[in-house]
Amino acid sequence: MTLASNGKAAIIRTERGLTIVGTRITLYDVMDFLKAQYPPKLIRDKFNLTDEQINAALSYLETNRTQVEAEYQHVLQTREEIRHYWEERNREHFARIATMHRKPGQAALWAKLEEQKAKRASKSP
Repeated sequence: MTLASNGKAAIIRTERGLTIVGTRITLYDVMDFLKAQYPPKLIRDKFNLTDEQINAALSYLETNRTQVEAEYQHVLQTREEIRHYWEERNREHFARIATMHRKPGQAALWAKLEEQKAKRASKSP
């Protein structure tokens, strides 16, 4: 556990995993942005953290790299399983929606949506 300058715990384990005290932000959330090459200041601002909170998170990650990385890989696997579950569960529903008649005058909106979906599909592995 990492201690804040006031001597209290800065990182605790909750039912969500390793969490920054006083927030709902997990270290895995921070790791997502670190892996995407975000600088610590931007991560701090993104999550509205204090300097002390982001420094405690980064310190904990550095000190416990192996353990946290293993937990992070498990979190990523669980996320993927959940995404796959809901994708399969809603496949028929989305197919039915795709066949529904579109309201007149919304062709431009649908074209923009399809363009964005195509871009997103081309970026994913």
